[in-house]
Amino acid sequence: MNRAEEFQRLRPLLFSIAYRILGSVSEAEDAVQETWVRYASTPAEPRSARAFLSAAVTRISIDVLRSARVRREEYTGTWLPEPLLNDPYEDPERSAELADSVSMAALLLLERLSPLERAVFVLREVFDFGFSEVAAAVGRSEAACRQLVVRARRHMAAGRPRFQADRAEREELASRFLDALREGDVAALRNLLAADVSLVGDSGGRAPRLAGSVTGAARVARLLAAAFPRMARIGVTGEPHDINGQPGAIFRDPDGKVLHALALDVLDGQIQTIRTVINPDKLGHVGPVADAWAIDRAVRQDTRPATPRRDS
Repeated sequence: MNRAEEFQRLRPLLFSIAYRILGSVSEAEDAVQETWVRYASTPAEPRSARAFLSAAVTRISIDVLRSARVRREEYTGTWLPEPLLNDPYEDPERSAELADSVSMAALLLLERLSPLERAVFVLREVFDFGFSEVAAAVGRSEAACRQLVVRARRHMAAGRPRFQADRAEREELASRFLDALREGDVAALRNLLAADVSLVGDSGGRAPRLAGSVTGAARVARLLAAAFPRMARIGVTGEPHDINGQPGAIFRDPDGKVLHALALDVLDGQIQTIRTVINPDKLGHVGPVADAWAIDRAVRQDTRPATPRRDS
């Protein structure tokens, strides 16, 4: 197997490492591409292509994250990870860890860690790299990496999200949620939402946002029931789709362009958190992006009264 073939074989792993460190599809893809450049230009043949490439993509991702953190601190509104529709890396022996670690809730927890802690945690806890491999990847001693993992575990355990284990039940609840959205059924929405549900939106100042941060089942249900039927009337459609391993949907304009992604956190048969990403800079990898401002104007110009179904 030549270098190009070996790189392509390992590319899903490299992307999955980079995405978990960065929380950005576009930045992860750039990190993987830079890894290939370094690999292709290395004169000596690495003893292990997997070790070399994993270490390279980790170091590149750490450097990118250090600069990205400054941008995120100056970000307009709430910052959410770029939605991931499909994780390209699969490992049946670690499927639970992989699914948990790619959720938006887990990625937001990882944001609390330093870049080095985040990288060490991802390599060790998610992908089960040995401490010698982790140490070589981040340029620290094994003892230092063990300490970094302990600190990272402590931070992650403090806010570790828990999700409904039964996939079929999650998907059925998500389907009922989307039906209630289309119908503007306030009562049905309230029955699906946890009492302290949160609705969080990420527009980055680049699109009209549905909400910054709204909490409480009654408030969230009323907002959703008022907004989504109006969008449906002008031709916006929602298609069920896993977002970061959790149930959700992709919403499209009348031309089929991506308007926003919506992800649901489900626990104990209720929706705990709803996250929407409408920032066009974060949706280009999903497909051609809609003009969200134009959709917003069309909704506002639709003078037909909104008639969401109220509580009986």
